[in-house]
Amino acid sequence: MPEPIHAEVTVPLRADDAFTRFTRHLDRWWPRDYTWSKDVLEEIGMERREGGLCFERGPHGFRCDWGRILEWKPPGHLVFTWQIGPHREPVPDPERASIVHVTFAESAEGDSTHVVLQHTLFERHGEGAEAYREALASAHGWPFILECYANSV
Repeated sequence: MPEPIHAEVTVPLRADDAFTRFTRHLDRWWPRDYTWSKDVLEEIGMERREGGLCFERGPHGFRCDWGRILEWKPPGHLVFTWQIGPHREPVPDPERASIVHVTFAESAEGDSTHVVLQHTLFERHGEGAEAYREALASAHGWPFILECYANSV
């Protein structure tokens, strides 16, 4: 069974602002090269509620849903499915999705927030799950994505 991925970053924002930046403003920080639409991406976002979709929109009505919000507890906790398969294809079956947990812990001074991401249940992706996990754990995976997030603030 593949081990979970653990990545973290500290941002100079209060927890509520860090949570909002992460969930409401993905288009400001998510790397376009990590989307299906790339340079023609029109929107990437999350429907900000439990049961909401994680989605991407491109030109001419293109839409791809790549996850679903399982827990929505601002400003401290977010859990969503990762419905992108090992070959970067959308996976509509939530039983074949891994899970991403994100926590936002504000410093005692209130001047920064420690963001911790844990990506679990890679075995649900089936064949190729271990290599997929290794790719997302690499410097070009979640650590890079969280660095983009941190650099956006």
